[in-house]
Parts: sequence; structure tokens; C-alpha cells
Amino acid sequence: MLRAAGDPTRLRLLLLLREAELTVSELIEIVGQSQPRVSRHLKLLGEAGLLERFKEGSWVFYRAADRGTGADLTGCLAGMAGEHPADRARLAQVREARAARAAAYFKTNAEEWERIRSLHAPEKEVEAAILDRLPARISSLLDIGTGTGRMLQLLAPRAARAIGIDVSPEMLAIARDRISGLANVQVRLGDLYRLPFADGKEGAGFDAVLFHQVLHYLDDPGAAVTEAARVLAPEGYLLIADFAPHELEFLREEDAHRRLGFADREVEGWFRAAGLAPAATDVIAPPHGSGEKLTVKLWLAQSGRQKSAGRNA
Repeated sequence: MLRAAGDPTRLRLLLLLREAELTVSELIEIVGQSQPRVSRHLKLLGEAGLLERFKEGSWVFYRAADRGTGADLTGCLAGMAGEHPADRARLAQVREARAARAAAYFKTNAEEWERIRSLHAPEKEVEAAILDRLPARISSLLDIGTGTGRMLQLLAPRAARAIGIDVSPEMLAIARDRISGLANVQVRLGDLYRLPFADGKEGAGFDAVLFHQVLHYLDDPGAAVTEAARVLAPEGYLLIADFAPHELEFLREEDAHRRLGFADREVEGWFRAAGLAPAATDVIAPPHGSGEKLTVKLWLAQSGRQKSAGRNA
């Protein structure tokens, strides 16, 4: 491991891959080296157990190991190595380009959002499963990446207070129209990686947070889960509704999907890294014989922070 990380370029790559999941082409853009050299460096880091490689369709993603000795060593090296300002600046540019592409997509397709959702398992079944998994009474609900506001509509009768947050003004315009007349619901423009809310604690924070068909658009869904966990109240619930792994590659180019679904192990790893306890998983499959429609999964987790003794749950 030390030999693999000791090369200056490999150390740069390793530190970048602690910050984000990246493809070879993105790493080439950041470090300014050729594809064969970058691929060779990644191969050596992978063989040493310092990073993970996973293939999705025609794309290959790399990320630093997030558990075991490789993760421990990478954390130590990151603490000693200091920052590489040029690499951080170019990483920020790569992320901004991704965000701009997603924002452009949403702007173009805001009015067609419901059609896009029809690609997957029946929405009524997904919504019924969401209702089954969340508490019957919710003091404060946060819908991250609220889009058209459909989840706010669905859950408003259960919530004393509900907030939807989204990065797209066009989406929020649709959501605001949908929630008109719901006094307990509001929407805000905001960044899901930097939620405009204080840390969750007793008497503050959200007791239910939802990601509905959001994470597959993100370059770093694990960071989004960690940020969501930050604003959870003690014993609050985080629910993810997204796609199971699939091979519909056209969704990358036509619909700006960054990821082609998620495996249980990956989602549960995000939960544990964020201090959450995985609680339940549901599968909503498309009807038999429906062709290329997608399977939707729900993953539920609960905050490990406890409420004070003697207080009502």
C-alpha cells in the first residue's frame, strides 16, 4: 500500500478519489496526464487495495476504499499530505460542469417530468410503499430534490410541517403550483450538498427526510446522504426511493442519469458512514412483461442519536 501511494501522481489520484467518485476521463482532465498513465496508476492503486473500481454500462467509476486498512491508510495520508490547490480547483470545475449539465436537463424537461417517471415501476405502488414506511405522524418533513413537489403533496396530510428543496427554479415553479393551498408546506431553492438547516437535535431537525428519484443524478450520492443525516432529529428516519441496478445506458445521455441504479450494499454503506442504522428494504418491480421498465427500491434507515429519557417519542 505504501509503495502504491508513494508515487506523487498516485497520491494525487488517491486524494481526489477520497473527495468524489470519478471516471478516467475526469481524472485525466484534473491531473493533466495521458489515459495510459492514469489507467496504470489506477490499476496499481486498485491492486494495493486503496481504491474500488465498479462498472456501470460503458462507464467505469473509481473511488477511494471506504473501509478496512486501505481506508485507514488513505485517511492518514490525507491528513499528512496537505492540499493540492490546482487539483482541487480542477475537481471543482468538473463538478460544476456536471451540475450545469443536470441543471440544463431539468430546465429543458421540467414540464415532461411526469413522462420520465413513467419509465419505472407503477408510481401508485411506489407511493403506497413510501406511505407504509414513513410514520403516520411527522412533525417535520424534508423532501430533498423535491422536483415537481409530488412527494410533498403525498405526505402533507401526515406532516405538521413539510419543506421541499431543489436546485432548479423551474422545478420549484411547478412544485409551488402543486402545493398551493397547503399551508403546512413550503419549497426552497438550495443545494442538497449544503442544506440550509442547522444540525438535527432534540427539539430541532427533521424527523423524516426523503430522497425520491434523486440520487441517480448525483456525482456523490454518499455525501448527499451524509448531509441529510446531519439534519435528522434524534431517532429520525431517512428514506431513499431509487432504481435497482439496471443497464439502460440511454438514460445517461438522454436523461442525465449519473448512476444506473444502486445495490443494497452500496446504500447500506452510505447509511453506516453517516451514522444511520439500516432498517428496511422494499422492492417494487414493474408488471410482468412490461419490457424495459425499471425496478424501484426503497431503503429506510434511522438515526442512531437517541432522544432524552422521559420524553415522548
